Amino acid sequence: MNYLEQAANIRLMGFDVDGVMTDGRLYFGPEGDFCKAFFSRDGLGLKLLARSGVKIAIITGRDSPIVTRRAANLGIELVRQGVENKRQAMAELLARENLDFAQCGYMGDDLIDLPLLRACGFAACVPDAHALVRQHADYVARAPAGAGAVREVCEMILRAQGNWERVMAPYLD
Repeated sequence: MNYLEQAANIRLMGFDVDGVMTDGRLYFGPEGDFCKAFFSRDGLGLKLLARSGVKIAIITGRDSPIVTRRAANLGIELVRQGVENKRQAMAELLARENLDFAQCGYMGDDLIDLPLLRACGFAACVPDAHALVRQHADYVARAPAGAGAVREVCEMILRAQGNWERVMAPYLD
């Protein structure tokens, strides 16, 4: 089965944050506060994918109020932060949504993501992901992390599921 056939079956798509939705850099201020930069076009891609009926999840190893705000801004309700075992976190989300691993996908970038990527029906990563992650990915984005990789995967899933034209229609009328 090729990546388009795998993506066509996805009902829930999960994303890591650092190194996927962001470029992976953490900016720390003098008071210990930190910030992350998100790409607005990635956000629209997530919204478009959600409008097509695919549930969106964020599963990340770091716990951050910034991620909570970004998820709320995008209407993403399935958020798990501070997670060491991402595969287990996804299993809990899938049980809640009455789905199985064959119906989910995940986009990651580092070794902590491998057990989940290997369990999913569709695995995606960013171009600078760890070599083992790239080796186990069904799809490696061409766009960089934090600068279009998420949008690229969202649009690819929309096309694979035959939803591209329908989701684009409001912008072309």
